[in-house]
Amino acid sequence: MNSLELAVPPPIIMLVTALIMWLISVLLPGFFLPSLSSVLAAVIISLIGLGISMAGIMAFKQAQTTPNPRNPGAASTLVTSGVYSFTRNPMYLGILLMLIAWAVFLGNALSLLFAFAFALYIHRYQIRPEERFLQENFGADFTSYKARVRAWI
Repeated sequence: MNSLELAVPPPIIMLVTALIMWLISVLLPGFFLPSLSSVLAAVIISLIGLGISMAGIMAFKQAQTTPNPRNPGAASTLVTSGVYSFTRNPMYLGILLMLIAWAVFLGNALSLLFAFAFALYIHRYQIRPEERFLQENFGADFTSYKARVRAWI
């Protein structure tokens, strides 16, 4: 296991990414695109992201398994229904949508790139290690689930 895998809680990564996005919008205003900036679109995208994340958390609570992303080995149940029937990572998808909404609010094209940098980081250092644990714990059930449901959307 790589030293960065599962090391930093995803909400911290989200907050640091959001801060970097804001700093970029302040320090590099030349990347401001008026056509990208929309408060209404940002609110709508953010609410969709929050809803997807909350649906993921609620599904874990309903299944009485841990939503703790730093301890995937403690998962007692493979959740595959509800929001998990169209994405294996609704909590991360929701965070990504909220970061995209933040970039839209900021109206800075360079900030938008950092939302996608978040997705790349999370996929490499959070999702891949989580999926290794799920494969070890749930074997063929996870293999089947992974074959029919995409990691993101």
